[in-house]
Amino acid sequence: MTLLSLEQELRSNSYPGRGIIIGRTPDGAKAVTAYFIMGRSSNSRNRIFVEDGDGIRTQAYDPSKLEDPSLIIYAPVRVLGNKTIVTNGDQTDTIYEGMDHQMTFEQSLRSREFEPDAPNYTPRISGILHVEAGRYNYAMSILKSAQSDPSSCQRYTFAYENPKAGSGHFIHTYMQDGDPLPSFEGEPKPVAILDDMDAFADMLWSSLNEDNKVSLFVRYINIADGSWETKILNKHQ
Repeated sequence: MTLLSLEQELRSNSYPGRGIIIGRTPDGAKAVTAYFIMGRSSNSRNRIFVEDGDGIRTQAYDPSKLEDPSLIIYAPVRVLGNKTIVTNGDQTDTIYEGMDHQMTFEQSLRSREFEPDAPNYTPRISGILHVEAGRYNYAMSILKSAQSDPSSCQRYTFAYENPKAGSGHFIHTYMQDGDPLPSFEGEPKPVAILDDMDAFADMLWSSLNEDNKVSLFVRYINIADGSWETKILNKHQ
């Protein structure tokens, strides 16, 4: 498997939308996840990430300019025991509540579809990291319309057991900029991960389109004991 360069992937795409990266450091010691948001409208760009307990939430940078909070204000990251949930919408809560009631990651998402933002019908992308007793696995999901037909929802789940050191996967909402925006296609992309969290976060942030990037979250989780470090970068600081 050839690992793609995240730097090249991001620099070559001015608008991948929102993106989730999950993987493992080259030394094998840490589970890694990152989530970024981008925006074209003033409403989408008027956001920051803030810490919220063990996770994060989006917040209006300037509350007086907030127009429609329905699809932009949510908790992208929540922690349920030894599971870290990362998504691009309020389905974070759906997964959390479902798994808290003994449902699987995939079962929890059965009640959700893509976003109702015609004509884009933005995919809902989700990920979950499971770190327990020195073992690590993760899964990713995408719920998307069938070629922009809102009457049909396509559901894909990708599971990765004992992921290889230095590798990860990247899934994002849009193939590229457009009108309407074309939904992501295919499997999550195999990408290279770095050992150093600060270097990884800085590489991602500097590679995202300067005009469209909004916020970035990165977390490194110690597989041996479940402890973690987090970094948040916001365009509006």
